[in-house]
Amino acid sequence: MNLYAIKAIYMFEMARWWRTITQSIISPVVSTSLYFVVFGAAIGSRIESVEGVSYASFIVPGLIMLSLLQQSLSNASFGIYFPKFAGTIYEILSAPISHVETVIAFVGAAATKSVILALIILATATLFVDVEVQHPFAMVAFLILTALTFSMLGFIIGIWADNFEKLQLIPLLVVTPLAFLGGTFYSISMLPEGWQTVALFNPVVYLVSGFRWSFYGTADVNVWISLGMTLVFLGISLGIVTWIFKTGYRLRT
Repeated sequence: MNLYAIKAIYMFEMARWWRTITQSIISPVVSTSLYFVVFGAAIGSRIESVEGVSYASFIVPGLIMLSLLQQSLSNASFGIYFPKFAGTIYEILSAPISHVETVIAFVGAAATKSVILALIILATATLFVDVEVQHPFAMVAFLILTALTFSMLGFIIGIWADNFEKLQLIPLLVVTPLAFLGGTFYSISMLPEGWQTVALFNPVVYLVSGFRWSFYGTADVNVWISLGMTLVFLGISLGIVTWIFKTGYRLRT
């Protein structure tokens, strides 16, 4: 294992993140704070509680997860796309570093950024509402697994995209709608029975449900099913990345 190479790529990606602190940290925190003000205050005044939890507090895990998904995708996709765009990807491919080490460095950096931002947003949420974390270890586990999964997906998108428009296509048209329809601002038990069944085909439901359980002990889906599905998504993403490096898809052309 070439730890020096992993550290070099990892530290470069982290340094690039800190250089753009306004866009990387301040902007997402401000955007999420606006969600707390609009949904927590405006809608929260009309909905007293959801499953025994005040509405303003209920949406906190969903908002953190929404930001985590978006940031994991964008950090990882841009991190691998920019070397392709600049032509420096060939230096990485020809360097004495394996495909596994390359993925560990890029995905690890993207996941680290996303988890740090999620924790900052959690701290910010405590300024607006009362937040209780009943299962802190489960919360950290879901944070890390989700960050790794969507960082891996972002890595795949970054390799697939051949222009900046495609880089934003899947996050904007697929992932963000799934996140909003995945129980971010509501419990799927509030939906009609037929739509509850349809919602279970949305992978984000399992991520949000498991993460919300770690806060309040309440979930739309059994927590073990949520954990299992999260691991399945991670395994699928890892399998796709392995295939990409074995075939050289969009890396050697």
